[in-house]
Parts: sequence; structure tokens; C-alpha cells
Amino acid sequence: MRPMSPLVTESLERHFTVHRGDKVEDKERFLDEVGPKIRGMAVSHVHVNDALLDRLPKLEIVANFGVGYDTIDAAACGRRGVIVTNTPDVLTDEVADLAVGLLLATVRQIPQVDRYLRQGKWLEKPYPLTGTLRGRKVGILGLGRIGRAIAHRLVAFGLPIAYHGRTKQADVPYEYFPSLLEMAKACDVLMVVAPGGPETKNIVGREVLEALGPQGVLVNVARGTLVDEDALAAALADGTIQSAGLDVFAEEPKVPDALIAQEHAVLLPHVGSASVHTRNAMGQLVVDNLTSWFQGNGPVTPVAETPWKA
Repeated sequence: MRPMSPLVTESLERHFTVHRGDKVEDKERFLDEVGPKIRGMAVSHVHVNDALLDRLPKLEIVANFGVGYDTIDAAACGRRGVIVTNTPDVLTDEVADLAVGLLLATVRQIPQVDRYLRQGKWLEKPYPLTGTLRGRKVGILGLGRIGRAIAHRLVAFGLPIAYHGRTKQADVPYEYFPSLLEMAKACDVLMVVAPGGPETKNIVGREVLEALGPQGVLVNVARGTLVDEDALAAALADGTIQSAGLDVFAEEPKVPDALIAQEHAVLLPHVGSASVHTRNAMGQLVVDNLTSWFQGNGPVTPVAETPWKA
């Protein structure tokens, strides 16, 4: 329904009859004509809900390009017996690498320092001293695959790690906080790596930001909807927290002007997994899920809500 990488489209066209919704102007007519024939979907940032599912009565599987699948109503798919898959693991290291890079860029003001040099200001005087990672404690919101990979990297920096999630995990050595607010009070870096969706919308709001304090740093590589962007812009403007590094936004590709205006915010256009290597691996996993399913071998990486029993 939207453009996907050549690796995905070309591979699928070798195995299946592919109907390209991204190539047509009249999507409604397209769905009227081919919807009743569709048995599988390869999607990226496509809203799959009851309204769309009603148009696809023979649908068996939705293969999502990405580990996050909050645009897909997996529960609605499950009620209809439709498999949903995503692309976990293959992007874990790439996103974790970028998250740590974003933290460093934010605390040490790397983009700002680069601009300072390019503008010739170093000729006039040295750049002001920046913040540091030394003496900081990092709280991770969402200790899943990516959260664990981030924690592993930050331990090598000598930083103490805490985490908040639905349940305490027995196989990790990090301090657990059952309350996000209490974790924010105990930390001065908050890494957001939790899933998006209605349950986590604006979970990082004014109260959590105030708990981080004036030395606080927020890094979000999950979904923009987890952070109250108005509250964040205000917190940056009035010094409630020190800085923020964001790779995701609530209404991408739109970024609030109030965030763009903050000099000490480092803003990236959702590039966490955007390397050739990783995007190819993600695309291949989309193809593998569809080919495996239609060969009768089941899905490769079904999501938790999907009605599949190996």
C-alpha cells in the first residue's frame, strides 16, 4: 500500500502475484478490484484496522517492515485469524548504536559544536564547556531487545543502569523501578525504548520531565507518541531539563516548531535502523515471513498477539 525497498518488491514478485497499491492513485477502486483476492500483505507504516480488513476477506498474513507494529491492530487481526509478523533482532544493534550516539551527541552537543566551527566562531573564541556522561545514571523505559542492547553498551561507558517496564526481569543485573516517575527521580538520563500505542501515549509528560531535573537528558528512539512533545518543548525552553535527543516524533515527518527552536535538542529524521545493511536484513525478513507462510512452514517472526502456535 506504500512504497517498499526494491529488495522486498523484487523478491516478492519472484514468488507471488504482487498488486502494488503504491502505484495507483485511486486506492478505493484498487481495493474494490483486488481486495477480495489478497492473501498476504507486505506493509510499512500502513494502518491495518478493521476497516481495511473488511476489504480483504481472504487475508491470511500481514508482514510488517519494522519491529514496531503500532499501526497494525494486531488484536483485530487475531480475531480474524490473520497472522501478523514483524522484523525483530535484525535491527537491534543498529538502533542501539544510534541511541548511544544520540546520547553522546546530545550531552556533548556534537551537532552544535560542528556548526560553531563551520560558522567560523572558533576563530573568535573556544566553544563553551559542555555536559558530560560522567556521574550520570541512565534509566531505560522498556528493557526489551533494544533496551538490553543499549544497556550493554552503556555499561561499557561505566554508567549505572536502571529500568522500568511492566514486570521485573530476573535475568538482568540492573535496578528495577515499578514506577516510571520514581525511576526518573533516581536518574538524570531517560532512554525511551518502549513500544508505542494507546497504553503508552504521552507516558513521558511534564511530571516525569520535572523528576529528571535540570541536568536531565531525554533520548527517544522508540515512538514519538510516548513523549508529550508540548511538555518537552516547554521543559527545554524553561530549563526543567537540560537537553533531549530525538529520533522519532508523534506526527512524522512533521516536527513541532517548538522543538526545532530548541538549540540544545538534537533531532534526527527517524534513522535508527536506516543503514543499507540493516534495512536489507529487515526487508529480507519480510519476504521470509511471507514465503515461509505460503510454503506451509508458518511465520518466521510472529508478534505476540498473533494466533499462531508452532
